[in-house]
Amino acid sequence: MSRIPGDAQLRARVKLFGNILGNVLRPLQDGRVLDAVEALRIGYIGLRKKDSPQRRQRLEKIIESLDAETLTHVVRAFSIYFSLVSLAEESFQHQTRRAQVQRGGPLWQGSFDATLREFHDQGISAAELQALLDQAAYIPVFTAHPTEAKRRTVMEHLRHIFLAAEQLDDPRLSKEPRLELIGQLEQQIQTLWKTDEVRSQKPQVRDEIKNGLYYFRESLFKAVPETYRYLEKAIQRTYGPELVEGQRIRVPSILRFGSWIGGDRDGNPFVTPETTVLALRLQKREILRHYLLEIRNLSHVLTHSKRLCTISESMADSLAQDEQSFTAAFGDFPQHFSQEPYRRKLYVMQHRLRHNLNAVDAHLEGQSDTPFTDGYQSEQEFLADLYLIRDSLLSHGDHGAAHGELQDLIRKAETFGFYLVHLDIRQESTRHSEAVAELLAQQPGLPDYNVLNETGRLEILADLIARTQNLEIDRSRLSDATRETFEVFEVMARMRHEISPRAFGSYVISMTHAASHVMEVMLLASLAGLAGYNGRDWFCMIGISPLFETIVDLEHIQPVMTALLDNPTYAALLRCSGNLQEVMLGYSDSAKDGGILASAWSLYDAQIKITALAKSRGIQCRLFHGRGGTVGRGGGPTHEAILSQPEGTVRGQIKLTEQGEVLSFKYSNAETASYELSMGMTGLLKASTSLIREEARDRRNYLDIMDRLAEDGEAAFRGLTDQTPGFIDYFYEATPLTEIGLLNIGSRPSHRKKGDRSKGSVRAIAWIFSWAQSRHTMPAWFGIGTALQHWRSNDPERLATLQRMHQEWPFFRALLSNTQMALFKADMNIAARYAELAENRETANAIYQTISDEYYRTVDQVLRIADATSLMQETPESALSLARRNPYLDPLNHIQVVLLKRYRDENLPQSERDSWLRPLLRSINAIAAGLRNTG
Repeated sequence: MSRIPGDAQLRARVKLFGNILGNVLRPLQDGRVLDAVEALRIGYIGLRKKDSPQRRQRLEKIIESLDAETLTHVVRAFSIYFSLVSLAEESFQHQTRRAQVQRGGPLWQGSFDATLREFHDQGISAAELQALLDQAAYIPVFTAHPTEAKRRTVMEHLRHIFLAAEQLDDPRLSKEPRLELIGQLEQQIQTLWKTDEVRSQKPQVRDEIKNGLYYFRESLFKAVPETYRYLEKAIQRTYGPELVEGQRIRVPSILRFGSWIGGDRDGNPFVTPETTVLALRLQKREILRHYLLEIRNLSHVLTHSKRLCTISESMADSLAQDEQSFTAAFGDFPQHFSQEPYRRKLYVMQHRLRHNLNAVDAHLEGQSDTPFTDGYQSEQEFLADLYLIRDSLLSHGDHGAAHGELQDLIRKAETFGFYLVHLDIRQESTRHSEAVAELLAQQPGLPDYNVLNETGRLEILADLIARTQNLEIDRSRLSDATRETFEVFEVMARMRHEISPRAFGSYVISMTHAASHVMEVMLLASLAGLAGYNGRDWFCMIGISPLFETIVDLEHIQPVMTALLDNPTYAALLRCSGNLQEVMLGYSDSAKDGGILASAWSLYDAQIKITALAKSRGIQCRLFHGRGGTVGRGGGPTHEAILSQPEGTVRGQIKLTEQGEVLSFKYSNAETASYELSMGMTGLLKASTSLIREEARDRRNYLDIMDRLAEDGEAAFRGLTDQTPGFIDYFYEATPLTEIGLLNIGSRPSHRKKGDRSKGSVRAIAWIFSWAQSRHTMPAWFGIGTALQHWRSNDPERLATLQRMHQEWPFFRALLSNTQMALFKADMNIAARYAELAENRETANAIYQTISDEYYRTVDQVLRIADATSLMQETPESALSLARRNPYLDPLNHIQVVLLKRYRDENLPQSERDSWLRPLLRSINAIAAGLRNTG
């Protein structure tokens, strides 16, 4: 295995973890488990160095000889090893960045320090930087789709191991404390081994909500204020010396968080209106608990005495008002903290927050009529008290106290409010069309909505939105589905009052095909009082985000959005709600639909069109990128992904989904979370410089080439997936798709329609997950090699053009970089073993050969264009990380193939087949951990 400079510490940590895990395994089955693990590990490492059919056959015999219990232990050993390696790598990267900071000088590409130095070198002034910051909004949206394979309990144990291992890096550590720490690690890894990583039951949406909250409690509450501090320090270092007296660059609240967990009902029957209410209340409870903890901590910091400082007049007035309004706060001790004004104020704040928390708890327990009148009416009131304390501290010169823990709490209150995250609601468009049709059917004199054309639908929807008070609805005559659709909007109206007006993000309409699909949602919202016309003015308290997610829909984005934005009723509603139109772009289904090239290029083109359309109408446009964790679903490093968007389409704001395993990789540890947030924020700032400086780049030649590449890539992809006889059978039989559906990792079904085996019915999650497990990784690269080869035609000048595109164009560079990662994770030799599982061997061999040929074709073309001799040559750390896992993934894939054969063998007794299911399901988790992919 190749090495990178300075990674000796990482290799030592991986070795230490491996040795400790070996110690944990040693007693199992009198050493047979450890013997099997070591035989497979060493054997497959040897095969990676030099192939040997005899050795390969011996290793396969070892696998086939193991009973179900031993196989389960072996699979778990490799799975836990992957988790420990990931921890070691994460810690090493954190230590490396920390060492860079301590050395001084420029930091890593994408850091706040490097980004601000770039801005300064480009001549961006302090005033221009301030204008850029003032318009910035970076909005990661957490989803349970695709599902996270790790249990929350496992993540908690891994966090404990991470923290203990971090202490080993202290250079002041002597021998004895070091041995004690290693002993502590051994005990923690022992506990991890004895904790079942596979859920015994399929998680409910409530479990997914709690999983999402975990990242805030364990990581983000620390990472968010830390990220702002890094940005402020970088600004001061770079721009501070040039600021005139009294001038400062203010960092506004840039970070916001969204969530789909508990709000995404598209295809998930378990997300009900009650589920959405539960999500909002649990989110509010989580943040209120944190604020109470922080207020208590502050009361031990801000112990200033009246005798030694003079508080501001506003602060004195506020305390006097508190004595009148919140007498219950002090109870039998009215003079509590009477000489310590800040502690007295914080004591009242604590009392009020406790009332807010008690109200949430009462709602969760079904006691909604319990009054808690002293609570804050809004997060703005809470923030006003925090600002009051800060300004008073500044008035008597206590700048350090004002900008310490108090400022961190202010940052959190600005970011999380009383809602924690903005909950998006998502539903599929036909549900709204059906609801509107039922509504109109109850109104005398109105036409049959189902037979109206698009123009007719827009006309009647606009008319009804303006006069919803005249509509009468008989709930008893509505279908169950429509009644629930109505209830969702009523929940939104009610919870805006109970939780916060900012509790909701966007209402996302999946499968948006027409402008009427958006207007239907607006009509349903108006029935709940969220939008409409009150006789004098328009009002709108809902933001609607149409989701364009197939190739055809992306191609139609311009006419659909033109019809919508030019509709007078919709334009009036948009204006009164801030004149911001959010548009969501779906990476997953477009890639599954037409392949990665057509998807990437259709998305690129759609962004240009919608941004220009909004700009020409004076409307602010925010693009919402529905990225998955894997390349086949729009994944890849966030910083590079943002910079690869079309110039001028990122205009200060960006919203993107953080899905599945990406959550645990990015946000399990505060140290990594602050790095990931800063990389996203700097990507946003760099991509948004067109707000302060118009930059025109002529890429017409490149655009024409991409048109041709996308066309050829789509034809190749559809030729395989849509036009090849037996392809769907191959997909089901040569991947563990069906078995993934048995794994208790998510509440959402793997298919849109039960029993429908078509490509369209399979969810993008399961589609990508299955191909990755079987090491095809096909959706992330198939068609690219054919397209590049066709266009090149062995012409040296054309190769030179493609190489310039790779060097100069961030979009093309990111596309090929992500392709290399997917190709690196693929293994055609292992994929061939999965192909042997197919019933029709002749058809399967032909399909496998098509995939294999395209794989090697793509590798060849990509390496030529990148001018590289090996995949991922430009990202050696990532390449080494993946290469470190390969010898451990190889035995897991061979184990999985054996288990799939046995579990699917209908000639075996059901009891015997069932005995192989447990290790089979664990192998899915283990391979996902090794590849760092679940879809």
